[in-house]
Amino acid sequence: MSSIKNLPAGTWSVDPSHTEVGFVARHLMVSKVRGNFADVAGTVVVADDVTASTVDVTVQMASVDTRSADRDTHLKSADFFDVENYPTMRFVSTSFDGEELSGDLTIKDVTKPVTFEVEFNGVQADPWGNTKAGFEAEAEIKRADWGLTWNAAIEGGGVLVSDKIKIVLDVQLLKQA
Repeated sequence: MSSIKNLPAGTWSVDPSHTEVGFVARHLMVSKVRGNFADVAGTVVVADDVTASTVDVTVQMASVDTRSADRDTHLKSADFFDVENYPTMRFVSTSFDGEELSGDLTIKDVTKPVTFEVEFNGVQADPWGNTKAGFEAEAEIKRADWGLTWNAAIEGGGVLVSDKIKIVLDVQLLKQA
């Protein structure tokens, strides 16, 4: 594993075709449903002191994909993301210590702090001379904190969808010239 100190300073953009913004929720309290957002854009400004770096990422909520068209339609509705009125989700960093990235996550105009555990996977040149960097990160949130409270009780006890949601990121960055 490469040291984060090897990450060159400068401006980097999120490479959406090599990035996954995913989530995991419990369904019926017995299994997990995974989904992702295909439309993501963002900028990372890496400082000479990597802990002074900044992250600003925006996700288009209508790009949600859980491999179920009916579920995706429900997630886009006012019961959940209400994409007609709140088309984006945004994360803006507030601090980074090399292993934890903290920042403000805004969903449906509600902004709350979130901390991601970050794993730096290294820097590599691609065959076309571009410099790329890879990261993985995870955080757990309570969806009710953002007003995402729709649910249904299930006969055997519990609820249809867990309040705890794991956010799972696999990010590739492209260094700007």
